[in-house]
Amino acid sequence: MARILVGEPHADVRSLLEVVIARLGHEPLVPDAGDPEPSDVQAAVVEPGDGIGLELARRLCARQVPLVFTSIYPATPELLELRPAAYLVKPFALCALERAITCALDSGASA
Repeated sequence: MARILVGEPHADVRSLLEVVIARLGHEPLVPDAGDPEPSDVQAAVVEPGDGIGLELARRLCARQVPLVFTSIYPATPELLELRPAAYLVKPFALCALERAITCALDSGASA
């Protein structure tokens, strides 16, 4: 079981991400605002479309945590420089999210 950080500002989407992560047999981590980021995560699902999510993604990338981006915005060169394992544009199929999480975990295991 992997610990997967969820960085999604919208509560309804965040809840859906938590359900999918748990259904895959992993532990979703959703820190409260102001809490330090957990240091022992194996991957993260992040909405990089706002400043907070982008900064979170940059910090996680610096720690070599594999990233899955989920956004209503298309990928930009700035975001692709962070080398996410997947970039899913909302709305996306849940099976695509499941594959993306598995791919991110596999890329982290091989790093």
